[in-house]
Amino acid sequence: MYQITIKVNGEEIYLTGYPSEIISEVILTMLKTLKGVEEIKNAVIEIKK
Repeated sequence: MYQITIKVNGEEIYLTGYPSEIISEVILTMLKTLKGVEEIKNAVIEIKK
């Protein structure tokens, strides 16, 4: 299982096991489809407006 940290507007959002697993698996699956991505040890995604 991966550790996931989500911050919204600077505030860390606490996630229980199930949401954490679902979010991390969805993101990892999307990243693995990208050209040039093979093994994922860690990933950082930052979204700003």
